[in-house]
Amino acid sequence: MNESTFPGTQHLQHLHLRPTTEPMPPAPEPTTPPAPADDQGQRPIIPNNYAEMPRPTAKLTAEDIAPVNDPHGPRNKIGPTGRPLPDLPEVLPPTRRGPAQVIAMCNQKGGVGKTTTTINLGAAIAETGRKVLLIDFDPQGSASIGLGVQPHDLELSVYNLLMQRDIRPDEVIQATKVENLDLLPANIDLSAAEVQLVQEVAREYTLSRVLEPIIPHYDVILIDCAPSLGLLTVNALTASHGIVVPLECEFFALRGLAMLTDTIGKVQDRLNPKLEIVGILGTMFDGRTTHAREVLDRVVQAFDERVFHTVIRRTVKFPETTVVGEPITTYAPSSQAATQYRDLAKEVLARCPAG
Repeated sequence: MNESTFPGTQHLQHLHLRPTTEPMPPAPEPTTPPAPADDQGQRPIIPNNYAEMPRPTAKLTAEDIAPVNDPHGPRNKIGPTGRPLPDLPEVLPPTRRGPAQVIAMCNQKGGVGKTTTTINLGAAIAETGRKVLLIDFDPQGSASIGLGVQPHDLELSVYNLLMQRDIRPDEVIQATKVENLDLLPANIDLSAAEVQLVQEVAREYTLSRVLEPIIPHYDVILIDCAPSLGLLTVNALTASHGIVVPLECEFFALRGLAMLTDTIGKVQDRLNPKLEIVGILGTMFDGRTTHAREVLDRVVQAFDERVFHTVIRRTVKFPETTVVGEPITTYAPSSQAATQYRDLAKEVLARCPAG
């Protein structure tokens, strides 16, 4: 693959390269410069040229890629992110209930696996004995459909909870087929909230107000955000402690991270200073393609340890789970995809203070 595959690298063409016949000087010892900090020295500044970095040199094959906790594979094996796979400890059952860690699944680009990740990560965390609430915050209601709820049959949804103060959370929350996993469903009515909230006082804190009485009763709350950076997404980020960014291993998805990181920075500065990126998750990964490996490598170069070691690979199982309305952990519990989401659950819980 040449440099023209990735736009934004044209500025490298003017460089005068050393002729191949001239001996090259010895390469300097690799160094890892510390990440720059902001004015307060708290949050590292994300490089704004991470989508324009030189072509990576990592050459991973399909045999290099294994689940993080593959019982049949050697430990310290190099994973799809180009780093040694960690030996994640088993997650112990919780000793108490709540308060919940609120995590938003956010990416303004559609089709990157937000809903699939929300459903399956929630189910994998619920397997550990933790009480999980999944909030469908997308007017398309995809997460509701993925858990067997038909949006057009709903009498009450998250829209009513946001806009009507006389509606209680227990009137809207539904139990799912998965033990310890509840759902706050959504339908097309939620699209009206985007317009109606504009005139509300403290409109960015509406979801925070709704979640306040719910948080003590759950261990983890996952919010499936809409594929936009509108007022609903800002509400989700304002109400959250952390963000998981599902990222399709494809170049346009990589470029879209710039807009998302800008929005996250504004929310941190103006609305929710406690908001942090829990991790960036590579999805729809196909290790057989050079393009997918290079995109994932560039993300690791820019975000380093913020990138999860777990990577979700392409599989035909995910469309099948949508049809039957259940997560991969119950539809195909022994599949590789289910193992990947259980590994992701271990990483998420290890990174969250309330895990």
